[in-house]
Amino acid sequence: MSEAASPLGQRAAAQYLRQLLLEPGPYRDAWCRHVTRSRDGVVNQLAVAEVLAGYLRVDPRGPGDARAEPYQLRDTVTQALTGRQLGRQMLQLFVDAFGLTEEETSRAWRLWNGSTTIRDLAGIRAVPAQAEQAVSEILGPRRYQSLVMHDEVGISTAGLVESLHVRQVVEAIADGVDRIHFMSDTDHVTLEIGQGCEDLAGEVRQVTDYLFHTHILLTQTLERNETLPVEYWVTWPGKSLRNPHDYEYRRAVLGQITSYDARIQFHRDRLPTGVWWATWDGTDGEVLDRQEVRLDSQHSAHRYLKSVQKTVAGFCWAMPPAS
Repeated sequence: MSEAASPLGQRAAAQYLRQLLLEPGPYRDAWCRHVTRSRDGVVNQLAVAEVLAGYLRVDPRGPGDARAEPYQLRDTVTQALTGRQLGRQMLQLFVDAFGLTEEETSRAWRLWNGSTTIRDLAGIRAVPAQAEQAVSEILGPRRYQSLVMHDEVGISTAGLVESLHVRQVVEAIADGVDRIHFMSDTDHVTLEIGQGCEDLAGEVRQVTDYLFHTHILLTQTLERNETLPVEYWVTWPGKSLRNPHDYEYRRAVLGQITSYDARIQFHRDRLPTGVWWATWDGTDGEVLDRQEVRLDSQHSAHRYLKSVQKTVAGFCWAMPPAS
């Protein structure tokens, strides 16, 4: 493992670290203990330096670490979290000091090493032209944007998408944002809300022949420029294979996501014969481009994009004949 990752790899790993540090939970709690008042959507870099310095004093890595002070690490933390200079030793220090899980650690190193293609992805549209008006009427003017989004997709032994875990950080671009959109290609879904989510708002409405919509209410009303981490789970009970298009997962981006991270996990008892990262001509169109990807030791594939705009992208795969 080299000391210096590519600039894109460093920025990708830094973005992921910021996402973890901003989400409510033990990582945010660790640095928030060192601030009088935290600000939504802002990582206090001196407070992070407090956590790292405290860890080094207990478990020194080199000369002087036993007497490490936060002010000595502040500039290094700033460089690391902006992605300008995130070296191997600093990334390892973040992993150890905050106690990242095995899965989070693996993803951070994959991003840092640049083992996945990191690029911008922009298209012309995410839905067919004839459906754009109907979708626009339902969504209305944009009131928020997703700064960060992570999709964790679970595949059953039948080779079908059976679960989806979504984590994202939303930023209000208008005052009074109290809900976000949820759209699906079917109304036969189970939606479980988590952090940042209060409840569902009303019934699921059919927008087009293949698109359904509802709102997820937020736990707080956001004013312009305020951010909130959001989490929810989706399952598709009783789904059965109808056509080859069921061997795919598409993420439709109607606006823009500044950082998108997707991971697909296959069942170890029945693995695919091939997996591809693909883009489609809208939510119901054909594949425009695809690139083969390899599964890791956990039977998963991963892709990170630093920007996604008006496009449909995701994974498609082929399954062996049923025994």
